Amino acid sequence: MSEAGRGRYPDKQRFPEQMLPEKPSWLRVKAPSRESLEKTRNLMQGLGLHTVCEEAACPNAGECWGKRHAAFLIMGGICTRSCGFCNVATGKPGPLDADEPRHVAEAVAKLGLKHAVITSVDRDDLNDGGAGHFAETIAMIRKTSPETTIEVLTPDFRNKDQSIDIVVNAKPDVFNHNLETVPRLYPSIRPGARYFTSLQLLAEVRRKDPSIFTKSGLMLGLGESREEVLQVMDDLRSADVDFLTLGQYLPPTRKHAPLMKFWSPEEFQELEQVARAKGFLMVAASPLTRSSHHAGEDFERLRAVRPQKE
Repeated sequence: MSEAGRGRYPDKQRFPEQMLPEKPSWLRVKAPSRESLEKTRNLMQGLGLHTVCEEAACPNAGECWGKRHAAFLIMGGICTRSCGFCNVATGKPGPLDADEPRHVAEAVAKLGLKHAVITSVDRDDLNDGGAGHFAETIAMIRKTSPETTIEVLTPDFRNKDQSIDIVVNAKPDVFNHNLETVPRLYPSIRPGARYFTSLQLLAEVRRKDPSIFTKSGLMLGLGESREEVLQVMDDLRSADVDFLTLGQYLPPTRKHAPLMKFWSPEEFQELEQVARAKGFLMVAASPLTRSSHHAGEDFERLRAVRPQKE
């Protein structure tokens, strides 16, 4: 298979190869039962679906799959960008699977999900960046599981006019777009993205439909300072973002962006207190926090704090 066909990981020359550091005790997770893992894996594979749990090597995959929770990765497993932190393969994606929205909805129903998380690779090759595919997936879930709440974690739709409108008009319950890191680190960590484009997307969602909860997150440990993290918090509050997640960056391989620091649980707790004081309605901050981890439980708490506006 060609390089483009199988995807590739970030180039060796972009970051010097590093020895992966030993994880501190607070980053070790309990292994789930093999039986519960296999049930969820077999369901996804049987429907030809991807999950961010596996593609992005999430440290919480065992726990979530053991509980039959999953974050669906739509539009294939190959991304058009090469972010320094990400384990998803980069290359030339194939055509969209027209049956994928139906298959995702079928998986949501079979898993009995109360809250479904739908994310995707970046698809800069598509005229709408995949916004229409998000909308179709939302519509199919609404049709087959009307009681299920839906959270989308989208790309930035950079230079894709009307794409935000397409997803907003599909009315997800939560619109998540992660800033990922501080603006100073964007050239090396998110070279295909622009900090203020991502920030503006979140502000636009809130302006277009105030009933949709907005959410964003950062990975810590890439070399950011505490002061830079606090500035990002202020920027997100200026965009009226409801929910902030903060988690520890863990390099997927030795070829990815180097880990500069393990932030301690105490530091995460202090940042959570600061974020709440700045006005976020919901904050999840811990070394193992990820955007989709406990997303359903967090959404219920968020909805209790701020009932959705009509």
